[in-house]
Amino acid sequence: MNWLTRHAARLVGAAAVAGFVLAAAAPASAQSAIRDTEIESIIHDWADPVFTGMGLEPSEIEILLINDGDLNAFATRGRIMGLNTGLILRTTSPNELLGVIAHEAGHIRNRHTLRDGARDAGMQPMLMTMALGALAIAAGAPDAGAVLLGNSQYFGTLSALRYMTHQEGEADNTGARALEAAGQSGRGLVTFFENFRSQEVFSDARRYPYFRSHPLSSDRIENLRRFVSEQPSYDHRDSPERMAQHALILAKIHAFMDHPRETLRDYPETDVALPARYARAIAWYRDGQTDRALAAVDALLTEQPENPYFWELKGQILFEEGRPEEAIGAHQRSVEIKPDAPLLRINLAHALIETRDPARLDAAVDQLKRATALEADNSMGWRLLSQAYASQGKEGEARLASAEMYFAIGAEREATQFALRARDMLDPGSAEWTRAMDIVFASGATQEDVDDVDRRNERRRPAIVPAAG
Repeated sequence: MNWLTRHAARLVGAAAVAGFVLAAAAPASAQSAIRDTEIESIIHDWADPVFTGMGLEPSEIEILLINDGDLNAFATRGRIMGLNTGLILRTTSPNELLGVIAHEAGHIRNRHTLRDGARDAGMQPMLMTMALGALAIAAGAPDAGAVLLGNSQYFGTLSALRYMTHQEGEADNTGARALEAAGQSGRGLVTFFENFRSQEVFSDARRYPYFRSHPLSSDRIENLRRFVSEQPSYDHRDSPERMAQHALILAKIHAFMDHPRETLRDYPETDVALPARYARAIAWYRDGQTDRALAAVDALLTEQPENPYFWELKGQILFEEGRPEEAIGAHQRSVEIKPDAPLLRINLAHALIETRDPARLDAAVDQLKRATALEADNSMGWRLLSQAYASQGKEGEARLASAEMYFAIGAEREATQFALRARDMLDPGSAEWTRAMDIVFASGATQEDVDDVDRRNERRRPAIVPAAG
């Protein structure tokens, strides 16, 4: 996938960390991007039928999870949607969260962008560059990430995103219709806004960022209420399964984002529900109580031996403790259960590489090739693949993988440089050589540019002086 045209955010990939992967956007910021296969899978399972009902292709909608306590969400060009953890944690039901997602998708479907004007015309590229830079750092490409961030501003600028009042109403109605088409109630969207009706009378400085960019009014709420109450699915309720999934999402976010002490306070051992036990296992892991965390995960696996995310967490606990060989079995099991999840394969490959056993490199390369085939824009997968190839002495393949990594995050100059280096080390006409040239040309270079490089290289080669007869 080409990140510039399809999944702009996912291209930057994710580091091999169980649960959440964070990318610091700025030293003074608490904001960061998150990759989590479990949460992403749940949200897409809920939202994809809504996207379809809206006439959108679900695979083209990129949902970013942003680690920020502020209540906020946004939609930008490129079919990218961002959801702050602070917003997710303030939803009281799956239907509320799905309602917000439907509303943001309504902005995408209706092609709402920032307000008209030169200032707004420049905002979209800045937002894209900003998000990609932060994610690139998480993906293991700090140099490219720094370049991108250096050409943008801080993630908090997302609060400058503004939609006009009439656009809000259009997004409400589009989202509500799509919810109905998916057999879901629009009640949650109304109750979510109702919960924050007081924001209407607050000064701009006191409002949550979401309601600074999404103007809220009593008229808007009442218009939406009338509209959704007339729909046949209005009385549809969340299933017990979805309620359990929502509780798990909240528990997992709290466990990874809050201090372990807070998690253990909010999810005491007297709470024997699965989300609480899951949260405590994560909290003990983050608190360095490895044995206790492993025991808690093993207890969860006894109940759900086919849960790939419990195996993922166990593998990560062992990996973080410097026990990659022991982590391999857990990560292998997670991949066996969910083979279509590229991040799980990357976890396994990372553990294989970190054993420093050359005999395991072929298996790591195989996993990374499968992961990048599933998510061709996952820069962490390409970075590790470059590392594995370099350890095998395959310099051409290593440089091609580095070119893929930079291409994935939009660092065209670096992508071209590594692709040209790879080309000189690969067999002309091979699939790898052809791919290197594809990257060169896709990054904006021309055949004339390539010919110039060849001429310079030729001039640098030392002349061969015939031996004296």
